[in-house]
Order: sequence, then structure tokens, then C-alpha cells
Amino acid sequence: MTSELRQLPSNPSTRKLPETLVERFCKLVCVAALVVMLIVIGTDILTRSLLNFSFEISDELGGYMLVVITFFSLSVCQVNDSFHHVELVQSRLSPLGRALSHVIFDGLSLAFCMLLLWQLISFEISSREFGDLAPTYLATPLWIPRMAMVIGALALCFSMLRSLAADIATLRATWSGEGSPS
Repeated sequence: MTSELRQLPSNPSTRKLPETLVERFCKLVCVAALVVMLIVIGTDILTRSLLNFSFEISDELGGYMLVVITFFSLSVCQVNDSFHHVELVQSRLSPLGRALSHVIFDGLSLAFCMLLLWQLISFEISSREFGDLAPTYLATPLWIPRMAMVIGALALCFSMLRSLAADIATLRATWSGEGSPS
């Protein structure tokens, strides 16, 4: 836990955590999805311009890869502290106030992420039960691309838990460093 302890820097927006296997896996999946998207769209462009022919699947596969990139990148962005912050407020807080605000915000964010995960799991289960298929040439079972949303949200919950644990450790260190108020 001490390796995950985040010190409160003078710049409140630099609160990175070291990447674990989960975040590295998510980053690798994002890179693979981007390469697949580039290959599929590039092939479609070439066949349309040179052969006046289209495979008619680039839009569908590109959309699926965009979903994969969106959801799998969330945990990577969380540990790298890449989300937006309200610097105007954070920079005016004391180190203790800043640590407390991070705990509150990350706790609320984790709660909403868990709620999102619950809804995505319900959505995934209903897709499988009803046998939803994409109305395209591929007729992709929609539970397959929707599974990326569940896995990405699960990875985000894991990273949010890590962030919250690090925020609590920082709050405790800041609290003991400033001495408990009477």
C-alpha cells in the first residue's frame, strides 16, 4: 500500500498511480483495437478507391473498436490522472482539504462506476437471453461488443478502488502530518 501512496504535489492535478497488470492489459487492448480499426478502415478506403467495391463492414467494426477503446481506456486514464479537474477550486484548498476532496470525489465516482457496472451487466445478460443480433451483414451477436463495456467498467472499478485507497492513505498521512485538530 505504501507504494501506492500519493503525495500531494504543489500542482493538484498530478496524482498518478503505478499501472498494474489490469491497466497494462487495458492499454494493450486499446492499441490492438486502434490497429484493427486502422486496418479495416484503410482496407475499405483502398478497395473503394481502387476497385470501386466495399466490404460494407468497416462502419460496424469501427464502431465496435471505438466502444472497446472508450471503455478499456477508462482505467488507464484513471491511474494516469488524465481526467479533468477543477483546478480553480483544488489549488485554493489546503493539503488536508485537497486530500479530503479527493477521497469524497473518488468515493462518489466509485459508487457511480459500480452502478454503471451493474446496469451494463444487466444489459449484457438481456442481450444474451434475447439473442440480439446487429442488423448488418455480419449479424454480430450484440453481447460480444457489449461485453467490452462490462470488462472496461469492471477495470475502471478496480482502478477507482486503487485510487480511493491511495487517497485515503494520503488523507491519513496529511492528517497526521498536520496534527489532529482539537
